[in-house]
Amino acid sequence: MTEILPETERIRRVVVAALEERKAVDLRVLDVRGLTSVTDLMVIASGTSDRHVKALADNVLERTREAGVRPLGVEGERAAEWVLVDLGDVVVHLMLPRVREFYQLEKLWSGGPGEALAAEGP
Repeated sequence: MTEILPETERIRRVVVAALEERKAVDLRVLDVRGLTSVTDLMVIASGTSDRHVKALADNVLERTREAGVRPLGVEGERAAEWVLVDLGDVVVHLMLPRVREFYQLEKLWSGGPGEALAAEGP
């Protein structure tokens, strides 16, 4: 298994800290490098309501911009049932629990080289 690049690790730390700051629920970081060429890491977390999901997304965007990282795209902000923040090497999925249960992204993307990376911050 290859090591995660320092810039990717830096972005992961910023994202995890931003999510922990806003009390994200069931935070997971998946290493998907062996499964897709689209991204290296997927961060998946739940919010307790659509407002909470939106607040989580807003904080991720604010903290990553402060760290000099511009998102490639953001989807789902209006309904805030599932917000996707594409940061290139790190893709963040923020979901309501029922949406997360339905799509089961952890199962879909399991089996990567370092599937269960620690979610702890800096």
